[in-house]
Amino acid sequence: MKIIPAIDILYGKCVRLMQGDFDQVKIYNEDPLNVAHLFQDADLENLHVVDLEGAKQGKVINWEILTELQEKTALLIDFGGGVKRDQEVEKLLELDISQINIGSLAINEPEKFKRWLKEYGAHNFILSADVRGEEVMVNGWMKSTKTNLFDLVDTFAEHGLEYLTCTDISKDGMLAGPNIDLYEKLKKRFPALRINASGGITSLDDLRRLKELKLHGAIIGKALYEQRIKLEDLKSI
Repeated sequence: MKIIPAIDILYGKCVRLMQGDFDQVKIYNEDPLNVAHLFQDADLENLHVVDLEGAKQGKVINWEILTELQEKTALLIDFGGGVKRDQEVEKLLELDISQINIGSLAINEPEKFKRWLKEYGAHNFILSADVRGEEVMVNGWMKSTKTNLFDLVDTFAEHGLEYLTCTDISKDGMLAGPNIDLYEKLKKRFPALRINASGGITSLDDLRRLKELKLHGAIIGKALYEQRIKLEDLKSI
């Protein structure tokens, strides 16, 4: 299982939101590149980057920071936040971004996402499903869709989907542990899918429990920034 640290970008800074609430922002570092270098120095290979302004506005905003992270680190970056246009996909692929997270667009323009999976290659995309219960939320977790998570995954699994990141919003930023039952259910329903867990991971024990489910990856944010999980201890997972 891959350990994937997260950098959420807002106003050029490395931040975390509590349960996706833009009114509950905590700044952890003024320079995302410094944070990325810490992860790289700890021998981590992957990085999850979210453009929070992009997610809110529906277009990629933080191109400059993303380019800097890509060019000045050796980390494999998966990126999300406002990707809506073919030109953005092509620019991200030209930057050699490892994978592109697609959230709101998969709900609002499913045919476009199906086309992207076919034209650009399913290996380049991650379906990013942010849920309350099993209901998918969009637009930076601000808008309900009335769409069931499992129905959504079914829709794209039929069109070659290979990767899924599922974030339990109720757990995100709360340091209360991940929704193990949800990931167990997803893995059972979609055994071939490479699934990343996100939201609530607080301890090494949480990581071990997720690893037992044979998940593809675990995304960690606040627990690292709050030192609940120390970078040097990740080697034991």
